[in-house]
Order: sequence, then C-alpha cells, then structure tokens
Amino acid sequence: MSGRLSLLFKDRDLRNQLLVIALIFGAFRALAAIPIPGVNAQALSSLFANNQLFGLLNIFSGGSLSNLSIIMLGLGPYITATIIMQLLTMIFPNLKAMYYEEGSAGRAKFNRYSKYLTIPLAALQGLGFLKLLNQQGVLPSLSLSATVVSVFTIIAGAMVLVWLGDIISEQKMGNGVSLLIFAGIVAGLPGGIINALRAYTSSDLMPYAAFVLLAIIVVAAVVIVNEAERRLTVSYAKQIRGNKVYGGVSSYLPIRVNQAGVIPIIFAISVLLFPQFFGQIISAFSVKWGAAVTNWVIGFTNNQLLYGIIYFLLVFIFTYFYTAVTFDPSEISKNLQRSGGFLPGIRPGEPTTAYLSKIVNRITLFGALFLGVIAVLPIATQAVTGLKTLTIGGTALLIVVAVALDTAKQIDSQLTVREYERS
Repeated sequence: MSGRLSLLFKDRDLRNQLLVIALIFGAFRALAAIPIPGVNAQALSSLFANNQLFGLLNIFSGGSLSNLSIIMLGLGPYITATIIMQLLTMIFPNLKAMYYEEGSAGRAKFNRYSKYLTIPLAALQGLGFLKLLNQQGVLPSLSLSATVVSVFTIIAGAMVLVWLGDIISEQKMGNGVSLLIFAGIVAGLPGGIINALRAYTSSDLMPYAAFVLLAIIVVAAVVIVNEAERRLTVSYAKQIRGNKVYGGVSSYLPIRVNQAGVIPIIFAISVLLFPQFFGQIISAFSVKWGAAVTNWVIGFTNNQLLYGIIYFLLVFIFTYFYTAVTFDPSEISKNLQRSGGFLPGIRPGEPTTAYLSKIVNRITLFGALFLGVIAVLPIATQAVTGLKTLTIGGTALLIVVAVALDTAKQIDSQLTVREYERS
C-alpha cells in the first residue's frame, strides 16, 4: 500500500495532475472570498442562520453563497442545466440517442448544450437572489446598470467554475464538478468546528457526545449504502463462429441501492426554491403580491416540522423519478437479448423487463427512505441536541463520502495502469 502511495508522488504525470488540481482548489477558494460590493455582513449571517434552505444551497455553492462572493451561485446553475437536459432525453429521441448511443462525441455535444443552458439559468437565479437579498436588507437598492453588471458578474463566476471543473476532470482523478463541491464542504469544516466550540457554555457533555456518536454512525451508513448493490447473475449462451466457440460464461448485472446519488436532493431544493423565484418575478409587476409570496416562503422554511416533512417527501418521490430516468429495464433487457445474455430462470424479453422493474422498485424503496432521512438529518440533530451550532449535514456527508470513494477508485486505477506499464 505504501509503495502505491509513493508512486502517486514519484510518477511525474501523476504528480503534475495533483499539482494542477491543488492550484485549481486554491483559485476556487480565492474566488469564494471575493464578495460583491455593498454586502451587509450582519444581515447576511442572520439570514443564513435562520433559513435551512439557504444553508443547503450554500453546500452546493461550495460555501461561496454565505460570503456573497462573485461565484455565489457555485455550480448550481450547471447542475440544474444538466438535470434539465437529462429530463429532456425522455421527451426528445434525438437527445436520448446523442447521450446514450453516440459515444464520447455525443456526450461531449450533450455537455456543450448543458453549458449553453447554464447561462440563462445563472442569469435568472442571480437576478432572483439579488432581489431577495435586497428585500432582506443584505444588499442596498441597486440601479439598473448596477444590477446588470452584478448579474453579468454572477454569470461569469458560474461559467469560470464550470471551466475549472472541466480542467479537473481532464486530470482523470475524479469528476471536476463533484471535487469542487467537495472542496467547498471540506473548507467549511474548520469554521463549523470553531463555532461549535465557541458556543459551548454548559458542563453537560451529553449533547456533544451524542453528536459525535451520531456523526460516526451516519458516516458508516453513508459508506455502506453508497457502496451497496444487488448483483443479478447474467449467463451468456454459447455461439459458434467458424471454428471458435464464444459465450457460455456468467457475469453479473449490478443494481445500486443508491442509484440516484445526490440528484434527488438537488431536485427537491430546486422545487422548494421555485416559489421564491416566482415571488421575485411577481414583484416586478406587483411589489405587494411579490412581498406576500416571499414572506410566505420564508415563513414556510422557518417552520422546521412542515419544511422537513415536505422536503422528505420530495426527496423520496424524486429518487424514484430519477432512477426511472437513468435505469431503463426495457433497454437493459433488449441489450442483454442482443448480446445473447439472459437471467437464469427468467425468459428474455418482457419477463426480464418485468423482473428487473420489480427488483429496482424494491431496492429503490430503501434508497429513497435513506436519502430522505439524510436530507432532513440537520433538522433532526437540532431537535435532539437542542443546539443550532451542532448540525450533521447529511447531504454534505453524502457528497463528501461519494466523491472521496469515486476519486479513490480513479486514482487506484491510475496507479494500477502505471504499475502494469512498469512491470
């Protein structure tokens, strides 16, 4: 193990790739520290302390939203654009063929369209946030020209992050977008720990002991569920081509418990944010009605019980929805049949499709419940410990663990290739 780790730093190419990623992380954190002009820091801190939804958005922005930096939206617009494009594959056959059938060239074209869509989404989200922050007293009233400049700055910040994410992905040591979010979450850990220690005034250690124990359990559960999968045996019929016999072997089809990853949580956040942006649009025509919608949304997010129930249900529903988008039993059944594969005891065609659908629905039930619990975990920890400074961010833990495991696998594959070339 130590030899493989030493190879990570001895090999010139791997060392250069790590250096590039480290420099991009540094640039990302530097951009996150540059705020837009005129921010009322005290009002901003109060807004994030009293609103759970903004705390979740801050996770996906890598902590830059809490500073109202020039990259305040983070990679949120790009993630939303990617999700919309994936949903459109269900409507437009050409997009589906581009993404699933045209190989790497089709994926590259699909990602380019996602980047084009990121620009108007960043503009709408940036304008909505500026209006909201102005109403909450975080930002002063902006003139039309100042608003246009601020929106263009926000768009530029979002696209710079997309570009930095692409550079990281080219290093083949993990997904660039995921690693940037990972870096933002990890960068916020020291500040969270310091705030928790400063808030410690009681001699009762039970809340803190319960917090540490619960944190360990959650991390272990996230690792187990993220790696858990159901393996279905796939057998291949023997085929004779000329004088050679092909097939006759067995493989397996892995079905992950957490097939949807963290995407359902992002879906749910987008839905919860929509009334807020709708209120900003209304306020352009009627200030009274726009303010009424905004106040209703803020009151809803401050009602922890109602907010938690709605949030849980949305994550649960979207987990099934996104799994249906990404895992098509009919398409998998057809691919197995074309390659001469079959599930033992199950006839090819419609019976295989029905069997796969049943298995996926059962497994997704557990995955959907787990993601729902992870999503509302901060609310639960506040209720159990009674301390707002102690919150286990289940969503953040899910992202950190998933990204760490995926990056470790990609680095391990890079090391394996280098060892093979040296042997």
